[in-house]
Amino acid sequence: MLAVRALDTSPTTLSHAGSESSQLSNVWWIMFALAIVVYLIVGGFIILASVRGRHRDDPIDGPNRLDDYFIWIGGLIVPALILLFIAFLTVHTGAALRTPQKNELNITVVGEQWWWRVSYPGTNVETANEIHVPVGQPLAIAVLSDNVIHSFWVPQLAGKLDMIPGQRNVLRFTVRKAGTYRGQCAEFCGVQHAKMAFTVIAQSPGEYQIWLQHEEQIAAVPQSELAARGELALTTAACAGCHTVRNTDAKGTRGPDLSDMGSRATIGAGTLENTPGNLRAWIKDPGHFKPGVLMPPATISSDDVQAIVAYLEELK
Repeated sequence: MLAVRALDTSPTTLSHAGSESSQLSNVWWIMFALAIVVYLIVGGFIILASVRGRHRDDPIDGPNRLDDYFIWIGGLIVPALILLFIAFLTVHTGAALRTPQKNELNITVVGEQWWWRVSYPGTNVETANEIHVPVGQPLAIAVLSDNVIHSFWVPQLAGKLDMIPGQRNVLRFTVRKAGTYRGQCAEFCGVQHAKMAFTVIAQSPGEYQIWLQHEEQIAAVPQSELAARGELALTTAACAGCHTVRNTDAKGTRGPDLSDMGSRATIGAGTLENTPGNLRAWIKDPGHFKPGVLMPPATISSDDVQAIVAYLEELK
């Protein structure tokens, strides 16, 4: 499979391509419009009061009934109505976003330190930092954490949802437009919080099924002598204790599943572009690019690293 394309647009909450982000954007625009109206009205009254006070020569004999109306209506009744309307709008929108839909696609995303474990229940597919989804099908993304609190956020598709250890939260939305959308951890989770990005690749239903079937059938058979040497080096070195490559002796679960490593656009949750040179440098010393990362520097020879890179590049 080919590596995913670059992001279509910069992440923004106001450029929505998902059902949830669309509803959240509508709420934002309504609140923004109300704020402008209130600002203009209050500003107008301030100007009116200044003009009236400047041109008024006679002293004020007593309470002005019109001023009382302004205080009661403008200071109490109207703000209360606006707040009640906003409260109703947000509660109604929130309830609609949590309602399960028919024919939902279940995906599980686990926040790790500092990357994203992605799996598709009912299949043997597990990947990292890239979430493939079909356009037009309701999604139910279960977000979890087994370490600290993370927060799952794809601004153009949906709002933020915290990933709390010991708690299963579900984010529901439907992607309306094909494309590649950047996501980010939105809750400080440690020294590499800023380098904990992911992408959502929204495809047509047909393209998504082709991708899913391909992922389920990955054979991990080396196509060259160098790659065959790389498979042997990977499965007999410490790499196999942390990483999985399906249909091989590498069955570690501490680190990302590498079964489709060659098709990924980035290394280290968006830290580096996935090129042979970057992959080689990452294996040798990941802490140089991502200080604090749990993956230790390679203790194998440079030739073995080169062979492992050749092998991983073929895993597509």
